[in-house]
Amino acid sequence: QVHLVESGGGLVQAGGSLRLSCAASGRTVSRYTMGWFRQAPGKEREFVATIRWNGDSTYYADSVKGRFTISRDNAKNTVYLQMNSLKPEDTAVYYCAAHPFPALTTESAFYDYWGQGTQVTVSS
Repeated sequence: QVHLVESGGGLVQAGGSLRLSCAASGRTVSRYTMGWFRQAPGKEREFVATIRWNGDSTYYADSVKGRFTISRDNAKNTVYLQMNSLKPEDTAVYYCAAHPFPALTTESAFYDYWGQGTQVTVSS
């Protein structure tokens, strides 16, 4: 069983930055693909970014490409999402998820473990 806990969310002005962290416990996720998703009020959960188990491959949603960076530190069992140039439309609850296979995937159904989420609010 994998337990994921997100942190680092908060309130920031448009154009600002935040760094989200996702700490895993219970089992090492060093061989797992990890992803970030988000859900805005009244909308469905959407894919944000994913990173392969060894960090050699990443993939981003078009809406965040060039602004967000996903990374991981397997020694710390932690995944990060650096968010720059934030926009009001980035406001959402951000979730970390773990996919117990090496291939990248943007499909939430393939992620077996999820955190509780952290709120990110971007004011205009």
